[in-house]
Amino acid sequence: MARTGTPGPGGLVIVDKPAGFTSHDVVAKMRGIARTRRVGHAGTLDPMATGVLVLGLERATKLLGHLALTEKEYVGTIRLGQSTVTDDAEGEITSSTPAVGIPREAIDEQVAKLTGDILQVPSKVSAVKVDGKRAYARVRGGEEVELAARPVTVSSFTVHDVREETAEDGTPVVDLLVSVVCSSGTYIRALARDLGAGLGVGGHLTALRRTRVGPYGLDAARTLEQHQETLTIMPLGEAVAAAFPRWDVDERQAGLLANGARIAMPPVAPGPVAAFGPGDRFVALVEEHKGRAKSLAVFA
Repeated sequence: MARTGTPGPGGLVIVDKPAGFTSHDVVAKMRGIARTRRVGHAGTLDPMATGVLVLGLERATKLLGHLALTEKEYVGTIRLGQSTVTDDAEGEITSSTPAVGIPREAIDEQVAKLTGDILQVPSKVSAVKVDGKRAYARVRGGEEVELAARPVTVSSFTVHDVREETAEDGTPVVDLLVSVVCSSGTYIRALARDLGAGLGVGGHLTALRRTRVGPYGLDAARTLEQHQETLTIMPLGEAVAAAFPRWDVDERQAGLLANGARIAMPPVAPGPVAAFGPGDRFVALVEEHKGRAKSLAVFA
């Protein structure tokens, strides 16, 4: 991984986001650190959450929409016994129900129902757009919002620890330490809400840390303070080679792809493929369409 004080041609910067920062706050901070306006992020993290936030600098911003669609991994704490308006600890409590004595088997049964390919209703206070306006903006404006369920995939939902606690309002609650591996668009807050609802006591998320976005984990992440000291940039070629299948092409094919030509390509798995020319030169991100390469973003 390259270490440099300037963004050059661009690349990815993996940040360990602190609590209390929005994703936009991190982008604004990185613009100052990297001394460039061309900074974007792949996949929003709520202010309460910490962990892996993938930023793109300069030309790498063209990758972000594709990276945002990759698998995510989280660890977090779900509190059973209380529901909140935001489905997490940042919202006011809307109901409290004593949650002690819930059998572990009942918890595991509800967790199983929320694992696999499921339909999930996003949290009302979310960035989902309703008639062109963010759901959270409508809710904060006093509107009642009903969001449609959408398909998501929860590959893994594991309960690692169960602790009985007493909430600040005196309600006996149960805190679950969980880990989740899921598709893009999955709301961990909504999993907490639905787990609590399924158990009849309500639930919300009290802590969340994202440990992975696609192939980029906490081992590659640096805090904003560390990046301020030494900006750590993952070069474009290294970044795409880690995230997407690789297709090596010759000089002639590379030239055609660089000009947007749809050349024949071998059968590949669905989704983006990174095309590399001679000299390990990253040329373009493409996808197979009727046996030919359709350019998603050209970098040569």
